[in-house]
Amino acid sequence: MSDAIPEPPRPVLCLGEALVDLICERQIAGLSEADAFVPHFGGVVANIALLAARAGARVALAGASGADEWGEWLQGQLAGAGVELGHFQLMEGERTPLAMVLIDAHGEAGYTIYGEPAGWVARVVGPRVDELAESCSGLFLSSNTLVGEEDRAVTMSLRERALELDRPVIFDPNLRLHRWRSRTDAAASANACVPGALLVRANLAEAALMTREDDPERVAQALLKAGARNVVITLGAEGAMLRGSFRANVPGVAVRGRLLSTVGAGDALTATLIAQLALAGWYEPAIAAGLSAGVREAARACERWGATD
Repeated sequence: MSDAIPEPPRPVLCLGEALVDLICERQIAGLSEADAFVPHFGGVVANIALLAARAGARVALAGASGADEWGEWLQGQLAGAGVELGHFQLMEGERTPLAMVLIDAHGEAGYTIYGEPAGWVARVVGPRVDELAESCSGLFLSSNTLVGEEDRAVTMSLRERALELDRPVIFDPNLRLHRWRSRTDAAASANACVPGALLVRANLAEAALMTREDDPERVAQALLKAGARNVVITLGAEGAMLRGSFRANVPGVAVRGRLLSTVGAGDALTATLIAQLALAGWYEPAIAAGLSAGVREAARACERWGATD
C-alpha cells in the first residue's frame, strides 16, 4: 500500500484584469441624477475567479492591476477569497482602472472605464504561456483580453496551448461593445474562441451578435456547429438553457424583494458552473447538475449592487 500523498488538483486558470467598479447605488436615468459612487470589487474575470474560489474551487488569476492603493485593495480581496495570485501582478507606474457604473430603472448597468489596461496581460502572461497552460486544470477566458492586439495574441496562444494539452476551456464572451472598434470585430473575436471549448456561456444578446440568429435554439445550435461541446444561453428572468453533450432547461428564480442590479448575475452563474466542473474533475454532467444552482446564484446577485458583495 502506497503512503504517497496525492497531489492536490491543479487550479482553474482565469485570464484577465481586476478593476474597481464605482457604482451609483440608485437606479437612475443618467449621470445628472447621480449623487455618490461606492467602490466595489470588479472586472468580469476577477469576479468569476473570486466567486468560484468562494464556491470551493482551486482558482488562480493571471492578470494585473495598477501598483496603487486600489490595486492593493483588489489584491487583498482576491487573497481573502483564496484565489492564487502567483501570476497576478501590480504594474509599477500604472493606475488601477476605474469603471463608473450607472444602474437604470431595470437594473441594467452602463459602464464608463477610465484607464484601459492595454497590454497588461501580454506583459504578465506572454513569457509564461507554456508554464501556465501546463500548470492549470482548465482555462477560463472572456473577450476582455481580446480587445487589444497584444493581449489578444497572448490570449489566443494560451488558449491554443491549453487545447493542445487537453485542458478544458470555458469561454464567456461578456461583450462590452463600447470597448470595441465595431460590433463585427467584437463578434469575430469572440467566435474565434468557440472551437474546442468545453463550455460557452453567453447571454442571448451576445450569442445573437455572434451567430446572427435570434431564436435561442438556433443560437445554441450555431455555437455547437462552430465547435463548442456545450452551450449555456442565459435568458434573464426566464432562466437558462443548456445544449450540447447534455440538454437542460432551467426556469428563472424570483428575486427576493427588489431587483437592485444585474451587474453580477452572469458572473455568478459562470462562476458556479466553473466551480462545479472543477470540483467534479471536469466531469461534463456537472454542467447540467450545476445549472440550477447557477440560476439561483444569478438571481441572488440581482439583490446586491456589486458582483461579489
